Amino acid sequence: MTAQNKNDNEACCDPKSSSCNVEAIVSVDSKGRILLPSELRQKGNVNSDDKFAVVSWKKNGDICCFSLIKVNYLGNMVRNFLGPMMKELTND
Repeated sequence: MTAQNKNDNEACCDPKSSSCNVEAIVSVDSKGRILLPSELRQKGNVNSDDKFAVVSWKKNGDICCFSLIKVNYLGNMVRNFLGPMMKELTND
């Protein structure tokens, strides 16, 4: 089963059911491009023209981490995050 075949109502990065792994060490070239190794692209079912949201975390004002999220999962993640808050607001 590929990531795209999973239940659309599931968050792909649910901390309760996922793990964090260092998959590769990559570098940025002079044009700002990052090459994902082919093994990682295969594992993640990443194809040319796939789109990703780049999420950053700051610590003490400096960006310390980046995360890539496939855009086809982004809507469900936002819905799962904001849904309970919106439901609470509409119940008031």
